[in-house]
Amino acid sequence: MTSEATSKSRRHPRISLPTGMTVAWYGGGFQQTSRVQTLSSGGLSVAGDITRPLGSTLMLVFEVPGGVVQAEAVVRNVKPGKEMGLEFTSMRPQARALLDDLLRRLLR
Repeated sequence: MTSEATSKSRRHPRISLPTGMTVAWYGGGFQQTSRVQTLSSGGLSVAGDITRPLGSTLMLVFEVPGGVVQAEAVVRNVKPGKEMGLEFTSMRPQARALLDDLLRRLLR
């Protein structure tokens, strides 16, 4: 896991996750499991053939050390057949604490 270079336009530092982490997502009649490419406190990008239209709302579920994170997200970026960028829009405080703890450890 490596820290991805950040530009001034990014609000949150991103971590590249080349292997290992998956996320289950559902919305708009679709259910899918995808590989997480990058992760930040503001969202994540996933690889895969199935993408949803910009602005679509999705529910996400993924495992981190210490528990499970459930979040609502909106599709912000799409590269058809390749990847989808998702921004977190809602997350319970316990899930936020788990995610923040993971990112704190990975960004050291």
